[in-house]
Amino acid sequence: MTATIEPTITKERLPSAPARLSLAPTGSVRDLLDGAWWPRSRDLLREIPTLTEALDARWGRITHITVNPTHWPVIPRKVPVTGHTVHVGWFAAEQDPNKVILLSYTVGRLDLLVIPPETEPAAAARLMAAATVPGGIRTAGGLMADEATSHDAAEARSREEEWETDGGAALAAGATTRISSSALRR
Repeated sequence: MTATIEPTITKERLPSAPARLSLAPTGSVRDLLDGAWWPRSRDLLREIPTLTEALDARWGRITHITVNPTHWPVIPRKVPVTGHTVHVGWFAAEQDPNKVILLSYTVGRLDLLVIPPETEPAAAARLMAAATVPGGIRTAGGLMADEATSHDAAEARSREEEWETDGGAALAAGATTRISSSALRR
């Protein structure tokens, strides 16, 4: 996937829903992640103002954000937000594609897991909770990989249960028996 870097874009911002954000408890020891963010789209120009509004009051003014361009098709260099401008940077190899880094003059650095917009609500809730566990040692990529593995396992169990409900194992065993007995008659 290639990312397009846009110069400063000055569009009139439409009102949006509040940020879906989960943060580690205030005063907890700094871990690999400070929380999780579940944007509604892959449009940074639309999503950054909502995110910074949610964080500015609690963490101080967010001035810079870095992303990995893997999941963001367009990366604006500057995003106008209420009262100031947020500078956006990107690192392809150096930054986990599932993480966003926010910088504030008052707090310093915040690392947030980015949950893909298309994620199912139950999976997003699990990821948001996992990213805010005090003493957490999982990286953003590690949490996403764990969730993908558990999703694949649950899907496989569901398919197996459906197969069993439709008579899968019994029907297959009966078919094997018929083949075996017809082969013996020859």
